[in-house]
Amino acid sequence: MLQAEQPLILDALLKRPAQPWLWLAPVPLPPPARELPGRGVRLHRSACGYAGDLVCTLPLPLPSESVNAIVLQHVLAADAAALLEECERILMPGGRVWLFALNAVSPYRLRWRRQGLVARPPGSWRGLLEQVGLPCVEQLRYLGPVWPTRGGVGPATSTAPLRAVCLLQAEKRTAAGIGPIPLRAPVRWRGSVASI
Repeated sequence: MLQAEQPLILDALLKRPAQPWLWLAPVPLPPPARELPGRGVRLHRSACGYAGDLVCTLPLPLPSESVNAIVLQHVLAADAAALLEECERILMPGGRVWLFALNAVSPYRLRWRRQGLVARPPGSWRGLLEQVGLPCVEQLRYLGPVWPTRGGVGPATSTAPLRAVCLLQAEKRTAAGIGPIPLRAPVRWRGSVASI
């Protein structure tokens, strides 16, 4: 599944060239086939927090509002809220988060339970994102293999909610500041003045 997600991740990062980005993966990944634009940090989960280009824990050692794109692949449920709050802190206004999560309604969840993975419903992820100030901006997308049926696989749209992974896209929105208000011109009398 991680390999199937890479083209979408590369496409997302290529849409925002020359901007700083952060990519958090569940395991160490080989370098992508294409060179990624801009400056970025690739991290993966480790026993002591995160490893990769940096070795760190939460809070991430990045300045506030310094990253324009964040890719989160399969966030652990235990620290999801804290990680999303940290992402909101380091994300620039107008920046975007791509959250790849295991689909809790997919039949593939039976395979994951044997490995100890817990999947949240997409609505739960959407609620967590909105709770930290990152509203979802695009429709929920489903990726990955489809559970085989006796009659074969139908159209992709009919089985979309049964796919293994769901993708949520959220954006940091901030209220625009109020610009300077122009001064009104002084009131001038435009008629003749009567004098006595």
